[in-house]
Amino acid sequence: MALPIVSISMGDPAGIGPEITVMALSEPSVYQRCRPMVVGDAGVMAKAVELLHAGLKINAIHEVKAARFEYGTIDVYDLANVDVDRLEYGVVSAMCGHAAFEAVRTNIELALRHEVDATVTAPINKEAIHVAGHNFSGHTEIYAHFTNTKNYAMLLADESLRVIHVSTHVSLREACDRAKKERVLNVIGLLHDACRQFGIEHPRLAVAGLNPHSGENGLFGREEIDEIIPAIEAARAKGYEVEGPVPPDTIFAKAVQGKFDGCVAMYHDQGHIPFKLVGFKWNNEKQKMDSVKGVNITLGLPIIRTSVDHGTAFEIAGRGIASPDAMLISIDYALKMAQNR
Repeated sequence: MALPIVSISMGDPAGIGPEITVMALSEPSVYQRCRPMVVGDAGVMAKAVELLHAGLKINAIHEVKAARFEYGTIDVYDLANVDVDRLEYGVVSAMCGHAAFEAVRTNIELALRHEVDATVTAPINKEAIHVAGHNFSGHTEIYAHFTNTKNYAMLLADESLRVIHVSTHVSLREACDRAKKERVLNVIGLLHDACRQFGIEHPRLAVAGLNPHSGENGLFGREEIDEIIPAIEAARAKGYEVEGPVPPDTIFAKAVQGKFDGCVAMYHDQGHIPFKLVGFKWNNEKQKMDSVKGVNITLGLPIIRTSVDHGTAFEIAGRGIASPDAMLISIDYALKMAQNR
């Protein structure tokens, strides 16, 4: 059978997205497992190849069937929307914001037309997206909008730690208001199905509380009693193996130890902080990252979308020192989901 086609949107041209994409596609093993291509600007990708002295060729294409899918050549679905002479690394601009947005939108269209089997996204800069006139708060919302998806959620994954979120890019006040039974139950179901796609036959799930100590039986809030526990009970009635509500200060430590296959976090920072603490490794002696691991997956979509779980890193863009770890893992997860869909 033909290997799955994985299309990678290049991210913000002023960030590290093009660099880590070139680094990942410099690995022969990627081409042994899939047929990768990049969606973005061919000139930007050529600049990244030159910056890294990667010795790779760029094949600019305007339709998927023109791709070569050969190691040593990066196929770029060329949108030709960046003036490379004006490109400044580490600088927010409408030009780069628009180019990043168009790469994502085109990636989605290719997947919806079944021209590619899975999509991977390099990081975008939210400020640049807004400066360019696109009013979205992130990749997750862009994908939901252009696929007309209402029930979706963000999942972070790396080795034994998998964290899904009840809410993401909203204020903390609004996040508390969104912790409702129906939403928590839906998210538990999305997590269960995702774990099955990752090859886990009987997922062991855990749900975090919203309040300290999971509310301490109502002393610190009633959200657990009124909303979260009823959701967990409903999930168990569906046959899911679910524990909780587990106090937020212990659930992730237990997950890293292997007790749970997936965790439900109530809001953005509750899930992101422990995840990035585990996945981001800084080398103080070398003054650089040893690794930046972790994948951001949007669940509930009619198409597959995985992404690096880090930003554009404007402070190091153009220096060739970014880590491609998260991009390589994102490609791996996209392949798992495509194969087990």
